[in-house]
Amino acid sequence: MNVGSIVLEAAAGQNPMGNLFLLVGIMVIFFFFMVRPQMKRQKEQKKFREGLQKGDSVVTLGGIYAKVVELKENNIVIIEIAKDVQVKIDKSALVADSTALQMEKK
Repeated sequence: MNVGSIVLEAAAGQNPMGNLFLLVGIMVIFFFFMVRPQMKRQKEQKKFREGLQKGDSVVTLGGIYAKVVELKENNIVIIEIAKDVQVKIDKSALVADSTALQMEKK
């Protein structure tokens, strides 16, 4: 029995092993197209947040472009969104470096 006949029999509902083969194939495809890229994005975001330094340009989840003024303990960041306008936010509210976003647009 070759793979093609197993898939055809699974589609027709004749072979229980074919059904299992089809189900495993769908799960593998789901993992590579959905789960793996999401894990990669989460890892990149974690690396970005851990590497934040004073003076970095950032973008918040709300789309506000700002500059990091101070990093405090407990994942608190003070950002400056305009001259002499500082806001205290959580590190998880920072999405990306604004200079990197501007480079992607070009």
